[in-house]
Amino acid sequence: MPRPRSLTHDQLASAALAVIDRDGLAGLSMRAVAKELGMSTMGLYRYVDEREELERLVVESVLGAVDTEPPPPEAPWGERIEVMVRRLRDTLSAHPAVVPLTVAHRHRSPGVLRWSETVLAILIEAGFEGERRVVALRSLLAYVIGALQLAHLGPLSGDGTVAISALRPTEFPHMAETARQARNVGADDEFFGGLAALMRGLNT
Repeated sequence: MPRPRSLTHDQLASAALAVIDRDGLAGLSMRAVAKELGMSTMGLYRYVDEREELERLVVESVLGAVDTEPPPPEAPWGERIEVMVRRLRDTLSAHPAVVPLTVAHRHRSPGVLRWSETVLAILIEAGFEGERRVVALRSLLAYVIGALQLAHLGPLSGDGTVAISALRPTEFPHMAETARQARNVGADDEFFGGLAALMRGLNT
């Protein structure tokens, strides 16, 4: 007679997230999560069938915490979009290694769907229709995901910027000079400066 289940989805997600936060996305495996939970790998299979199911639980655990309530309607649409982007960024920034999973599982995540639904409502109210609305939503998602990936894997304050700034000016004058300036750009200035540029493009 099988033993009754005793672990919740939240507990499974928390254990998988702990593995990712500690060991990176490459460290996520059924064995690693089972060890985190203090159980056998075979025991974990009583709860989930494969790693992909763990990934979906992690994505929803993280993105389910995003505030998807519409911002105050009296604010301009661009400011409301920025509020939504900031909420998504702040939540994902706490677990940057999870960001790639949001791409793979975004269509199954109620958290992503609710966030996108709120953003689309703002875009519709602002007059975005048809393909323009599609491109706007995709651009916002792509910007958040891409910017967080860059900040995590290649921050402006990292070794890559130092190495580029030391390139020979005769061969890479623009890269070297830009990298020297980049060392003074903070993470918030980089993110919201890029967002402002994107919003100006969407507003044309």
